[in-house]
Amino acid sequence: MTQFLTRSNARWLAPLIIAASLLLSGCSTVTVEKIRDKTDQTLDAISTKTNIGNNPRDPLEGFNRVMFSFNDTLDQAVLKPVAQVYRNITPGFVQTGIGNFFSNIGDVWNAVNNLLQGKVADGTSDVMRFAVNSTFGLGGLLDIGTPAGLPKHAEDFGQTLGRWGVHSGPYLVLPILGPSTLRDALATPVDLKGDLWSYKQPIYIRNTGTVVRLVDKRASVLDAGSLIEEAALDKYVFFRDAYLQRRAGQINPDDD
Repeated sequence: MTQFLTRSNARWLAPLIIAASLLLSGCSTVTVEKIRDKTDQTLDAISTKTNIGNNPRDPLEGFNRVMFSFNDTLDQAVLKPVAQVYRNITPGFVQTGIGNFFSNIGDVWNAVNNLLQGKVADGTSDVMRFAVNSTFGLGGLLDIGTPAGLPKHAEDFGQTLGRWGVHSGPYLVLPILGPSTLRDALATPVDLKGDLWSYKQPIYIRNTGTVVRLVDKRASVLDAGSLIEEAALDKYVFFRDAYLQRRAGQINPDDD
């Protein structure tokens, strides 16, 4: 619970502490002002000791931890069990085909973002990769491009904005979508529009495919998730730092 006791919410916590103190102390001569000052000092001490709210990259840590807890609870209760069942009952080659299919669709948006970032060679490679996998790879079920020397890229509009010089802004945890930054959150609607699958008709096929895509992606990181749960002292901090470091490397890969 200490993650919620930051300086920013001291003002609304103080009246509660004051009221409780007055009830317990009866005719105590301690003034309200002294109690409020003591409350501020206590909350500041907790914030300093835990470093909560003091990370300059994460000024919204109180909100982010609440949202992270919500996402983690949803994952543990629904998504992870479904992904485990999916991995256990679905043949490996089917899982590979599903992953390849949606990855192939994503290469179109990868190409657009590479071209927008001025990476013409990578953008051209993405176009060729999509063409090869869509034709010789049975609609993308087989990854022919990688062994043919057309590597997979992962680009999104948040990275494009970053390459254009837009600062990331504070770290932000989105409901369901998870780790992000203010810049990436603003870019998310553009990424959703750039996803070819979002235009698939009829709608029930699109929705079914979206669920399968999500479950397949979650199943692919089950083992990594288990290692994180066992090793990380603070899952929130681990995911935050890993995300920010990864995004920095994606946007400026040439930096040390």
